[in-house]
Amino acid sequence: MTTDTPARLLTLLSLLQTPREWPGGELADRLGVSRRTVRRDIDRLRELGYPVQATMGTDGGYRLVAGKAMPPLVLDDEEAVAIAVGLRAGAGHAIEGLDEASVRALAKLEQVLPSRLRHRVTTLQSATTPLTSGDGPSIAPETLTVMASTVAGHERLRFAYRAADGSETRRVTEPYRLVSTGRRWYLVAYDLDRDDWRTFRVDRVSEPFATGARFSPRELPTGDAAEYLRRSMQRRHDSYGITVVFHAPAEAVAPLLPHWMGTPEPVDGCASCVVRATVSGPVEWTAARLATTGLEFRVREPAELVECVRELGARLGRAAGSG
Repeated sequence: MTTDTPARLLTLLSLLQTPREWPGGELADRLGVSRRTVRRDIDRLRELGYPVQATMGTDGGYRLVAGKAMPPLVLDDEEAVAIAVGLRAGAGHAIEGLDEASVRALAKLEQVLPSRLRHRVTTLQSATTPLTSGDGPSIAPETLTVMASTVAGHERLRFAYRAADGSETRRVTEPYRLVSTGRRWYLVAYDLDRDDWRTFRVDRVSEPFATGARFSPRELPTGDAAEYLRRSMQRRHDSYGITVVFHAPAEAVAPLLPHWMGTPEPVDGCASCVVRATVSGPVEWTAARLATTGLEFRVREPAELVECVRELGARLGRAAGSG
């Protein structure tokens, strides 16, 4: 019999999170208590925000249903390991669409994982190789989780940083946000030594260390970390405008494009759409990114991108043995 009420509630919650209906008698047997105690425990879970639904009758019982808010979940060992491995794999390759919230979830989960489970996660990940991965550089999940925890806790972060020219420095920062571009992760932070805002490519960061020193967040000049990163990248690279017409509706194109390409505008009675954006970086990357949508499109400008797409098409044709 489970006499400790908190432990019994956690056991009951773990059972209810299994997608099935539990008869009251079966729950009482599992917990080693009376049906009356089960009913009281169900009421306690409801008071904590867990939407437990009861059905009447001889075959009635209890079931956990979707509610208005997300209450805490209870995971068994296998579930915790599976989620941690999945989050680690995704975070390490900066997959497009995996935003800061996923990294925060990984940081929270690894913070409470027992050492035996953390060892299982590390062992499983090191023993497996994904068939596909993001096209950006790989990042140690531990680096992202340390950064995410300092962002959430307003804690100063110290790390070694390797610049594009290979020079290495030590930085002490007040981290503001982690931003994913789909290819890479960036940290937007206030650099205390340089007394100014900076952006750092996370794949160039090593030895991240949470100092424990708290700070009050400063006001970011643009008010939005993604916008600050976009402007910062445009300052570092020559930017250029693109105009691309897709022969597909805007709602079909939008999910296939990264956010930095903007929002497609419907044309020709909504049967097609046009993308106008200011981008930076090599035109080869922009051409390849457009091609990965798998849709028919035509580049109107700039001329360099038109030529790059033409060359890419010819090269792929030769690779396939045509032409």
